[in-house]
Amino acid sequence: MKRIIKKVAVVGSGIMGSGIACHFANIGVEVLLLDIVPNALTEDEEKKGLTLESKVVRNRLVNEHLANALKSNPSPIYSQKFASRITTGNTTDDMAKIAHYDWIIEVVVERLDIKKLVFEQIDKFRKPGTLITSNTSGIPINFMSEGRSDDFQAHFCGTHFFNPARYLKLFEIIPGPKTSQEVLDFLFEYGSKYLGKTSVIAKDTPAFIGNRIGIFGIQSLFHLVKEMGLTIEEVDKLTGPVIGRPKSATFRTVDVVGLDTLVHVANGIYENCPNDEAHELFKLPDFIIKMMENKWLGSKTGQGFYKKVDKEILSLDLDTLEYHSVKKASFPTLELTKTIDKPIDRFKVLVKGKDKAGEFYRKSFSSMFAYVSNRIPEISNELYKIDDAMKAGFGWENGPFEIWDAIGVEKGIALMQAEGYQAARWVTEMLASGNSSFYTVKEGATYFYSITTKTQTKVPGQDSFIILNNIRESKKVWSNSGAVIHDLGDGILNLEFQSKMNTIGGDVLMGINKAIDLAEKEYNGLVIGNQGANFSVGANIGMIFMMAVEQEYDELNMAIKMFQDTMMRVRYSGIPVIVAPHGMTLGGGCEMSMHADKVVAAAETYIGLVEFGVGVIPGGGGSKEMTLRASDLFRKNDVELNVLQEYFMTVAMAKVATSAYEAFDMGVLQKGKDIVVVNKDRQIAEAKKHALLLAEAGYTQPIRRTDVKVLGQQALGMFLVGTDQMVAGKYISEHDQKIANKLAYVMAGGDLSEPTLVSEQYLLDIEREAFLSLCTERKTLERIQFMLTKGKPLRN
Repeated sequence: MKRIIKKVAVVGSGIMGSGIACHFANIGVEVLLLDIVPNALTEDEEKKGLTLESKVVRNRLVNEHLANALKSNPSPIYSQKFASRITTGNTTDDMAKIAHYDWIIEVVVERLDIKKLVFEQIDKFRKPGTLITSNTSGIPINFMSEGRSDDFQAHFCGTHFFNPARYLKLFEIIPGPKTSQEVLDFLFEYGSKYLGKTSVIAKDTPAFIGNRIGIFGIQSLFHLVKEMGLTIEEVDKLTGPVIGRPKSATFRTVDVVGLDTLVHVANGIYENCPNDEAHELFKLPDFIIKMMENKWLGSKTGQGFYKKVDKEILSLDLDTLEYHSVKKASFPTLELTKTIDKPIDRFKVLVKGKDKAGEFYRKSFSSMFAYVSNRIPEISNELYKIDDAMKAGFGWENGPFEIWDAIGVEKGIALMQAEGYQAARWVTEMLASGNSSFYTVKEGATYFYSITTKTQTKVPGQDSFIILNNIRESKKVWSNSGAVIHDLGDGILNLEFQSKMNTIGGDVLMGINKAIDLAEKEYNGLVIGNQGANFSVGANIGMIFMMAVEQEYDELNMAIKMFQDTMMRVRYSGIPVIVAPHGMTLGGGCEMSMHADKVVAAAETYIGLVEFGVGVIPGGGGSKEMTLRASDLFRKNDVELNVLQEYFMTVAMAKVATSAYEAFDMGVLQKGKDIVVVNKDRQIAEAKKHALLLAEAGYTQPIRRTDVKVLGQQALGMFLVGTDQMVAGKYISEHDQKIANKLAYVMAGGDLSEPTLVSEQYLLDIEREAFLSLCTERKTLERIQFMLTKGKPLRN
């Protein structure tokens, strides 16, 4: 049976309910969001003469919750315009409407009695065949559907989104006792393809997969921190980016999520898993009980493990429960990993550490390895699901079995034994059978050790992905220190950046030119894409800074020209070039995207021309391109200055889109040409498809433009008056004005007496001249140096 989701009803509009509603609106689905009717009027409603029968009162809760969600930061919605896809109502007046909806998601309070009442109502109104799922984070699925109709039970299961629903990729699907296989298969595919999630089918066990392992990890650290006498700053230093975890690490993450949320799940596991070998570990330590009593729940109550007083961040002493200034944590073992770029390559070094850090890693990894090995087959028959859940739900770069592989399975067992832990029997059986690792890679695909077949088995669902890690060596065509070219098959190449933070320097530019040379000679097209945390943070400003400080202006001019020429080569070559941005795509990364034949952007792409922050204008063709795009929008009898001003302000304010959809509104992505992919894992495969389509349609190298209409003095005068007013009103500094005036000169096409048609090269030349002149300014160099040392912009 083919199932199409056009309309989704979400029952329960709290933080999770509104977040889920927004994410369905993100992907273009019509949403009905329902909540209960209030039982009392507010003071304001009484003053207005409203009653409990007034519609505005009856929908007050749902409307307030949705409004709060839409105002929250980070935003749950790709573009505020998409909020119009959500209709609100209440469960008393509007429940009958669910008969017209394809999928009903329950997101009410975590109480079985209330959920069962909601399902009773849903069962009255839903049409047969409609999907019904619960977003419970731990209530057994089999309890919820008791007493419901057979059709209800066949179409019912758990779908556990992680908060925030837009950003965290884990989508746990938990079958009930009578859930049909067709429903599970559909939800698995829908979660991955349409919602952009990592779909994981979990067993109906307490806390499912993600929270069972994640809460074990946090609870284990709560006990370890006391045992080893560590501070919360030290634990957050040890459990953050150094091991491929989010910056918020452990304690800051708990503050963001809310201590009460964590305690609720930990208590649930403690009560419902009496036979868990780590049962006592889920018992709350004394300091957690005290924090709960004090309502120190984290961000939601203003203090938790951390607390902000004025502008200072304070941290909690877990012995005295008093706050003190944050102390910087450092460990010799961590220093040894500074030259190791990838977290997966650091684990071998970390567990050998001779200091407290080494001891910490040996203890924490040992307990984690033992715990995850013993959860198979209890919570999952397949080990890769545990890794997928931790990566997608908790933002880990590597799952526990991947980390164990990196250390070595036998070495991991030795570490465990030294700490008094035992691996599950299936691990030793695996080694005895000649399988020395949990994962292997064959012909570009990942295989995992299956405990049921006792062989390496292909991880399902990979066919729609291209995983660059799996083909980097086997399909490599060319490489240097900054870039690798792979053969993706079917005549399409991929260029992957490998510089720090994927910055664009000489090696990357050489890689782009080499990739286009190769593709023009022997291939059909090129994708420029990578699977790092960010596509590219822009040009290598360290190199620009060194040349400017040394006053090597001829070399700097040549470097900028090479950058511009390479961007123009991306646009004007004999083969289609597809750029696949994701994450931070700033400055030069944005300029490259703007010069592609087509952009296949991940929905979570934060893209913009941010050069103003370091005291220059976009110099790699970005200023030229924004001028050209404004010119293409000029229409007869329109006020052309208004169009140009909009594009000028986008650059001058260093605007960054908070999603790929916002980038269309900014003019950085173009409707009808560029597309958005919700699941980043599918992005390279999708980009390859579009390169092939363009090639097969008969790609012809475009002709360089000589018809860009610039407005000359008419525009320049308006911009200069505007910047004068901004300085007079103290909105911008004098140096900001200098940069803005340089940009104005470029985007006006220079000091021309009347509107004129000019070539792209003309605009590139004046763009480069303006960029160079700003590099001679002391205040620009101060801005670049501040960004290099502090990682944030300086306003001077």
